[in-house]
Amino acid sequence: MNRKFNIQATLIAISALLLWSMGPNFVKFLTNYLDMWTQNLLRYSAACLFWLPFLLFSIKSKKLDASVWKKALIPAILNIIMQCLFAGTFYYLDPAFTVLLSKSSIIWIAGFSLVFFAQERELLKSKLFWTGMLFSIIGVVGVLCFKQGFAAKKTLTGIIMALTMAFFWGAYLISVKIVFKDIDSRSSFSVITIYTVAGFCVLTSLFGNPAACLKMPMWPWACVAISGILSIALAHVLYYSAMKRIGVTIPALIVLAQPFLVLAVSSVFFDESLNSLQWIFGIVLLAGCALAIWSQKNLR
Repeated sequence: MNRKFNIQATLIAISALLLWSMGPNFVKFLTNYLDMWTQNLLRYSAACLFWLPFLLFSIKSKKLDASVWKKALIPAILNIIMQCLFAGTFYYLDPAFTVLLSKSSIIWIAGFSLVFFAQERELLKSKLFWTGMLFSIIGVVGVLCFKQGFAAKKTLTGIIMALTMAFFWGAYLISVKIVFKDIDSRSSFSVITIYTVAGFCVLTSLFGNPAACLKMPMWPWACVAISGILSIALAHVLYYSAMKRIGVTIPALIVLAQPFLVLAVSSVFFDESLNSLQWIFGIVLLAGCALAIWSQKNLR
């Protein structure tokens, strides 16, 4: 693999990071206008419509693997659950704090990987891996314990949702890695968006208030479209593309910068801040994630 190719793939991963970092602040802003069910439906509908022409072209030209429709069912179900928790968390917590907690998904990703991928069981012998796991756990506990108003009911609800979301994010990523390893990222994700939109249609009709979107001004509508296309449709596909080009380690390490980028925006628009102890334990958490990811670099 030549140096130029590596640079291009790394830039793709950085692009995914930048687009993903926009999403949490858009979701937080839209909590003022929409319930979480309707917001999920609208944002994923935008992502679905973005990739629909590509999907239709793939079907017409017979380039789409027909098995993708069946393979996408389990990742789509996990994605629906995860996205419900993801959006719902922002009705209780600030963006950067939520994203920081979501990085605890590395613990679940590692656990699922040890179960489903025999080659990754070599990590059980890695001191670097166990050090990373220990740092990650200490970091999560510290970030939570030093959260102002930690015991408040609203805060606890958001924290439980964020940590549960991290579990389902890990399960979703592993399911995608298993079932879509030989399928084009655009095709697989476009099918997932169709299933996800269908699921949110049902959930919104049962629990949401879709009529609220009829009263929204133009800017919130723009936020729905921008976040759906950039932070969902493009970010996911760019990230999966980067993983296929240069493996999982470098893209995963790059995305660890997301909490800091989210906080940079959130501090301006939502007056969010982390106290000094949360910063310390947050850095410990991210350092632990980095060590756990880096320990996989030498796996066969």
